[in-house]
Amino acid sequence: MSVKAFPVIDLVATGENIRRLRMERGMTVRDLQNYFGFEEPRAIYKWQKGESLPTVDNLYALGGSYGTNPDSRPSTTAYVWRAAG
Repeated sequence: MSVKAFPVIDLVATGENIRRLRMERGMTVRDLQNYFGFEEPRAIYKWQKGESLPTVDNLYALGGSYGTNPDSRPSTTAYVWRAAG
């Protein structure tokens, strides 16, 4: 039985994209903190550093705040796929 390779989300590249898209749109971490209703900005900093990923619902919300769609072109989405292995 062969093991099927599947894509995984690259945490570091995704974090860099989250930061890049935020800055391109003139948004601050505090703007995102307020958008999500977070008491602390810690989660956003973790996303940007590639230490964790937003949940799926937060990823879609993040795309909405950036005016992007997670299913659109890779250069405009927050996440970055890479081959597994």
